[in-house]
Amino acid sequence: MEPVTLTTDRLLLDPFLPEDADAVYASCQDPEIQRWTTIPSPYGRQDAEYFLHRMVPDGWRRDTEYTFALRLREGGRPIGALSLHDPRAGGWEIGFWTDKEHRGRGHLTEAALAVARWAFTELGCPRLEWRAEVGNVPSRAVAEKIGFRVEGVLRAGLVNKGTLRDCWIGALLPSDLGLPSVLPYLPAREGADRGPAVSAGA
Repeated sequence: MEPVTLTTDRLLLDPFLPEDADAVYASCQDPEIQRWTTIPSPYGRQDAEYFLHRMVPDGWRRDTEYTFALRLREGGRPIGALSLHDPRAGGWEIGFWTDKEHRGRGHLTEAALAVARWAFTELGCPRLEWRAEVGNVPSRAVAEKIGFRVEGVLRAGLVNKGTLRDCWIGALLPSDLGLPSVLPYLPAREGADRGPAVSAGA
């Protein structure tokens, strides 16, 4: 897929550019971003160059990861990043980070809602997942503001810096945003009779 551009009231979500390397490198020196995301730590200039010249364009071209730069509508340097990645069974997972000086202003919530709507309406995504290491309270707060329902904890469900870690998992469905789904959904009923002991892949 060719990269797309989305807009919100305050933000422009567009492709990263080669000249964004300085901004990405500077943002990723933040210990909080290095602690809670899977970026390399320490984060070098070569990591920013690899992200911009390989990871981002390869993801769009191969339809495996769609990464947006978050910018204020008036333009300028990126203030964060948001991506959809790892499609599984038609669903996608969302990930994001933002500059520390732009946190607490609702920018990520605004951007993630726009990308979620795009995923549901343009990609035909039936389910959008969010994962974060247990303890990453700011990420969970953003996810819950968007409307993600936290469904539980996955033991050893996330690899970060070569270590398996427990993570929260949440999901957002098209219906949570008042949008139709590409497939009918039959939710489980409380107290429903148990079926035979057969797995979904059997």
